[in-house]
Amino acid sequence: MGQILVTGGAGYIGAHTVKRLASAGYETVVLDNLSTGHRDFARWGGFIQGDVTDAAALDMVFGTRQIDAVVHFAAASQVGESVTDPLFYYQNNVQGAVTLLAAMRRHQVDTLVFSSTCAVYGPPFDGLLTEDHPIGPISPYAHTKRMIEQILEDCSRAYGLRALCLRYFNAAGADPEGEVGERHLPETHLIPLVLQTALGQRECLQIMGDDYATPDGTAIRDYIHVQDLAEAHVLALAHLRSGGASGALNLGNGQGHSVRQVVEAARAVTGLDIPVRLAPRRAGDSPRLVGDATRARAILGWRTQFADIREIISTAWAWHRLEPHGPRPF
Repeated sequence: MGQILVTGGAGYIGAHTVKRLASAGYETVVLDNLSTGHRDFARWGGFIQGDVTDAAALDMVFGTRQIDAVVHFAAASQVGESVTDPLFYYQNNVQGAVTLLAAMRRHQVDTLVFSSTCAVYGPPFDGLLTEDHPIGPISPYAHTKRMIEQILEDCSRAYGLRALCLRYFNAAGADPEGEVGERHLPETHLIPLVLQTALGQRECLQIMGDDYATPDGTAIRDYIHVQDLAEAHVLALAHLRSGGASGALNLGNGQGHSVRQVVEAARAVTGLDIPVRLAPRRAGDSPRLVGDATRARAILGWRTQFADIREIISTAWAWHRLEPHGPRPF
């Protein structure tokens, strides 16, 4: 068995997945340009600093390593930023994926697990979203992910590429062993923002919109522990390597929590006050995204280990209380 190339493996979900792949016996090599990833997160295998949009760098990786499969995380992922700078997202995400796929084809690597998103779905957002729900991205970021899914479908038909697209709902939490967690600069994800406010690193939490058509007016999301996402990637890789079919699968807990509910859960976990302030909606956000992961459970045998929102927040809280002391040594 050769190595697994993990693009963007020094990022939040990528690093958790690399750790899980290593514990499952895989040899990994991370390719990351460190624009949003962190060098101290890449500690469970080889590391190469490089960019997926750089064809020469990819040829070097594939030419000098025995790459057996690719897990592709590398992408810009801020919804709001994608609205204000869409060209960067199309160049970085779509061009990067095409450049990677071309390199894989040149070097005869035909297996890929792709980090996609539930944001590819369109309205209506009531009920649980299945893989058969209408596709209708509403932000440039989501459009890039859907474009890449379509490219993978076309490459599967044309070249025999084996690809599984994993449509995440909201990744949250941290490694229970405390070795890696969530560190975005700038931070845009709700749970870290809530916990940074609890720690006094932020004056207050801005709630982006309280006029959505939800019970308390704030947006509802399905929070899935990053450790459960990492496990799904390991299972997806095994599925493809054993001859399993290509396709797209939801990864979520199947239950939604509003922004206000997350704040209340964080107050219960931390025992601290978390001041909030209302702000306008963020462009490109959906009112409600909650997923049905029945197909992933049936096809991959995937089961979530962290279903309770307080348990998810507790692992993040343990990480963020240490994070002010700086990056961990590697």
